[in-house]
Amino acid sequence: MMELYNLYSYAFLKTPTDVLEIPGGIAGEVFVINRGNISALVEAEVSLSSLQNDDKQLIAAVLSHDRVICEIFRQTTILPLRFGTSFSSKENLLLHLEAHAQEYLEKIDELKGKAEYILKFTPRKLEEPTISSEAGGKQYFLAKKQRYQNQQDFHILQTAEWQNAVHLITDIHKSAIIFPSQGEEARIFLLVNRTDEKLLETEFCNWQRICPRWELQLGETLPPYHFI
Repeated sequence: MMELYNLYSYAFLKTPTDVLEIPGGIAGEVFVINRGNISALVEAEVSLSSLQNDDKQLIAAVLSHDRVICEIFRQTTILPLRFGTSFSSKENLLLHLEAHAQEYLEKIDELKGKAEYILKFTPRKLEEPTISSEAGGKQYFLAKKQRYQNQQDFHILQTAEWQNAVHLITDIHKSAIIFPSQGEEARIFLLVNRTDEKLLETEFCNWQRICPRWELQLGETLPPYHFI
């Protein structure tokens, strides 16, 4: 039996009034399907089932998915879709666009001129001198006890710095999404006006200053993946 290919979808956007430079997709041509003022960026002939059976092809497809979204995002405001989003037919896609047009158009207006930035917090480790086992029994025990106490104090201060940073960041960026540390790295997703990037860099320097027990990293401009 011949396999039916879905209409693979990358993003929703306002129906373009200017010509977009559309890159190639996962397997071939990417194009726009319109329904009034709302449109979808799609590709035909993408076999999702065959991708699941080949890890290399799957990774390449995920990278292509993000590449297409990022290149279109540089040209206009979009609602990026998750990898693997598809519709069984053009008719079903058009019905979906018609049913959600107002919702999507309002969200696009809300996101206009904005981008997502990932702020990573990596906990630093307390550096302490090695305890020599040649020290006397009592001295060795006291050194181990002091080291444990130092580590506990360091962890308490580290946690306080994170909580303070979250408070300051969410006070400025109301829509920030917080992903606390799960043993290693914590993340905060920020939605920022692209014209305020210099201000964000200044804020970043201040956040790093008040969090000396964390290593901070500010990511590059991204489509608003976490804010749709």
